[in-house]
Amino acid sequence: MNTGKTIFSQLMEFLPAYEFRQCVERYDGNHKVQSFSCLDQFFCMAFAQLTYRESLRDIEACLRAAHTKLYHMGIRGRVSRNTLANANSVRDWRIYRDFGQVLIRMARPLYADSGFGVELNHAAYALDSTTIDLCLSLFPWARFRRAKGAIKLHTLLDLRGSIPAVIIITHGRIHDVNILDALIFEAGAFYIMDRGYLDFARLYKIHLCSAFFVTRARKKFDFNRLYSHPVDKNTGVQCDQTITLGNFYPRQKYPQKLRRIRYFVKLTNKNFVFLTNNFTLSPLVIAGLYRSRWQVELFFKWIKQHLRIKAFYGTSENAVRTQVWIAISVYLLVAIVKKQLNLDASLYTILQIISVTVFEKTPLLRALETMNNISLNDDPCKQLILFD
Repeated sequence: MNTGKTIFSQLMEFLPAYEFRQCVERYDGNHKVQSFSCLDQFFCMAFAQLTYRESLRDIEACLRAAHTKLYHMGIRGRVSRNTLANANSVRDWRIYRDFGQVLIRMARPLYADSGFGVELNHAAYALDSTTIDLCLSLFPWARFRRAKGAIKLHTLLDLRGSIPAVIIITHGRIHDVNILDALIFEAGAFYIMDRGYLDFARLYKIHLCSAFFVTRARKKFDFNRLYSHPVDKNTGVQCDQTITLGNFYPRQKYPQKLRRIRYFVKLTNKNFVFLTNNFTLSPLVIAGLYRSRWQVELFFKWIKQHLRIKAFYGTSENAVRTQVWIAISVYLLVAIVKKQLNLDASLYTILQIISVTVFEKTPLLRALETMNNISLNDDPCKQLILFD
């Protein structure tokens, strides 16, 4: 007799089913599908992400070994690696992109009150990209260099909670700065970028949208100083200047004044020169905003280490994009569960617990709270003391 629900099915209940059906209908994803629906495909791929499966054969073997539990996990169709491979290759990847955007809209309000180390009343976003290397002989559509294939994951990360606000997947040849053309800028928000996004025509568009940017100047940067504001060099701020661009063509692209801040980091003995169109925040806050840009690098590192987005189950462009978007959806799902269940455990810990309990029929909250109830002082410590 089957009693209770598996951990996997309880986890999937946090997904908005109606919005998923809307995404499928928008791209006619279940057209001529008889037994293996888009939802079955999503569940199988989510299972692979949660349990770190290595291949389609691995997914098939694990799920078939638990065939008596598949119906209660929400998987109605018969799991076959050929069927799953065909679904990943044929069914429109935009279904899962749109569903990922739905999960982003669910997750961001849950983390709206999270801090990121800078006292700021406005929204703050970090923009960057990461390259996912691909074998050119297996992925010929992803040509990046002469003998190398790659795709890029461009991410606009909300610094409050490290939840991506926008994710765009492109071929590796697309330059980072072109992504600025695809963004809709929020008035009053701060956009923090590195030097790869330094294009004055595009930065001026941000300025015209009443938004703010913080970026770094290139080494050879020609400017005209208008004013120098007093600073306390003991804080690390070496100068705070109001400038205009020196060269004719850049000045045509950005005709307004800019703020130039030079900041010295004593720990690394390096100088950083920041450019921004905000003239009200203190230079230390501007430097702190740029420092918090590192969160997007940590986000990339985290998803590459804990999600399956470096080894792929299919070689077509559609299969790769499908897998990446489902991986992102799993990340967002775990982030949503963490907040809605008020869990203190990290996302990594939650993923590790789920990975070994997907088939168990234990209340999800009880399984995830296990780590919080374990006391490190239950057993006497027998470690020798090295220093007295």
